[in-house]
Amino acid sequence: MTIEWRYTIHPGLGVLSLAGFLGQEAVGRFQGAVGWAVARGTGPVVLDLTGLRGWSDGGRLAVSEAALRLAAEGRGLELAAVPESGAPSGGSGFGDGKVVVAVHGDLAAALAAHRDRGVEEREWRSDAWPEDA
Repeated sequence: MTIEWRYTIHPGLGVLSLAGFLGQEAVGRFQGAVGWAVARGTGPVVLDLTGLRGWSDGGRLAVSEAALRLAAEGRGLELAAVPESGAPSGGSGFGDGKVVVAVHGDLAAALAAHRDRGVEEREWRSDAWPEDA
């Protein structure tokens, strides 16, 4: 089982949405999606987990590594709609304490934290992104 992804650009902010299960077999695809976000956006990346059915320890580790990768580029990672099985406590918990990751209850809350950044929006997705997500 793998994941599908969609990347949407807002001025000064990117949203990387995942659907499926982020297990060890999906880590390469996730890393590729993060690379896409790094190459095409600016500012923080909100990782929208609304469509994620769950994640393994390897998936959570990949998210930690993504936070470190983005921090190395001078960008932050924020999480929205974290699955209950993997919610970090205290608003952080990824990146071995090296990077603080903001956690939002849902995508709307994450976007509200970044309001007034402009109106332009662009979107890319993998071929099998579910239409109802």
